[in-house]
Amino acid sequence: MSKSVKCPTCKKEVEWSAVSKFRPFCCDRCRLIDLGEWASEKNAIPAEPVPSTEEFPFSVDDGFDKY
Repeated sequence: MSKSVKCPTCKKEVEWSAVSKFRPFCCDRCRLIDLGEWASEKNAIPAEPVPSTEEFPFSVDDGFDKY
């Protein structure tokens, strides 16, 4: 008995096995659509914001020899 999942892009049922070449996607088109959404930052994983230099200032000339 094989497990079935829904394609993240089009929601079509996909068999979760070696037979399904693009799993969890139903086809290469759906896989590329998803990749494009990540590349355009439509999809993102939430994270802590990186502090800006205004929030965490530093001096370029700190008085130490760099070499």
